[in-house]
Order: sequence, then structure tokens, then C-alpha cells
Amino acid sequence: MFIIKVSEELKNKCPDFKGIAVEAWVTNTSYNKKLWQEIDTYTQQLRAESNVDDCKEQYAIAATRKAYRQLGKDPSRYRPSAEALRRRLLRGLDLYQIDTLVDIINLVSLKTGFSIGGFDADKIEGEKLVLGVGREGEPYEGIGRGVLNIEGLPVYRDTLGGIGTPTSDNERTKMDVNTVHLLAIINGYSGDKGLTDAADFLLNLLKEYASMSNSSIAYFE
Repeated sequence: MFIIKVSEELKNKCPDFKGIAVEAWVTNTSYNKKLWQEIDTYTQQLRAESNVDDCKEQYAIAATRKAYRQLGKDPSRYRPSAEALRRRLLRGLDLYQIDTLVDIINLVSLKTGFSIGGFDADKIEGEKLVLGVGREGEPYEGIGRGVLNIEGLPVYRDTLGGIGTPTSDNERTKMDVNTVHLLAIINGYSGDKGLTDAADFLLNLLKEYASMSNSSIAYFE
């Protein structure tokens, strides 16, 4: 299991933060019909119960937005991924279909409000990650976003640099259909409320749709 540490800089600004890391061995596929039936069902439920204006009030999203402001980042310009996903659905747009692992993480994020980092663990350099704060000019290529200004964003770093923020993960460690070793990090800027349930939901989806053969969980703060 990877060792994950939270920097004092992040702790001082976001004292309520708690996280769960899920490491799992899986089989990825380009598409899973049953998973998408589950995603479509939840999409209909979300649209019936919520609207764009109130999605940022969900407790986990609201806490992540608060953390951004505490770190000096505008959460309406650099939206947490969970909020961006919800807003997309509530604007009447369909969810992007990427591959089964990404689609699973997106579903968990949508239902729980947690921004979740999903990484090909075999692409991570070293056995330790540190959650810190992005620096001015720090190089970072967001998935599908090009160069991303991560100054003031929470960022996980391996020995080579940043790999994940709540807004976008890095191209260098992204998952693809060949990924067999997954590291998913659930970020609780609202404390531990809902974290265990989110991890359990993720594990259940990985068992059902990604043939998970082994897994481990680590809590950190």
C-alpha cells in the first residue's frame, strides 16, 4: 500500500481534511453496459431531485469549495470534479464515457459529492504520496485540459511531481484500458462524514464491474 502523508501547509489551511485510499487489482474494459444502466438510472434520479443552482450546497462539494477558498483558489473558476460532473448532468448534458474504471469513479463521485483521484498505480513514481498545495508555475498537465494552473489547489505529489488535484488528475498517471493496478483516493474536506460509505460503494462497483481480485484500504489525515 502506498504511504500517503498530508503536509502541514495543507493541514493548517484545511484542518478538517480526512482521506481514504483504495488500492485494488482489477480488469479494465472500454465499456460496461450494466454499469451504464446504473449510471443512467442515477442521472434520472439526480435530475429529478436537484438543479444546477443547488448542487454546490451538497456537503462534500461545499466543503471542497471552502477548502479552495481557504487556499486562495476560486472554486467557481477551478471547479472540484464532483461539482463539475453534477453540473454537467444538471445542465442536460450526458456524462462522458471513458472506460470502466473512470466511469466507476465518476459514478461514486456523482453520488457522494467527493472529488476522487483515480490513478494507474504502476505509473506512480515511488511508494509515497504527499498532499500539499500547488505552487506558482508548478508544471502540471490536467487530463484533457492541457497545462493547468494548480497554484493554490490541493495536490498529491509523487517523487516526480503532481499527479492529482480535486479539479483534474495528471495525464502522466491516468488510467487506461490496460490498467490493472488502481489507486483511488477519496478526499474528505468535510471530515470523515460519508467517507467509509463512499469507499464501500467503490469497492462494490469494482467487484461487480471490474473483476477486482484483491484490495486494501488506508485512512489518512
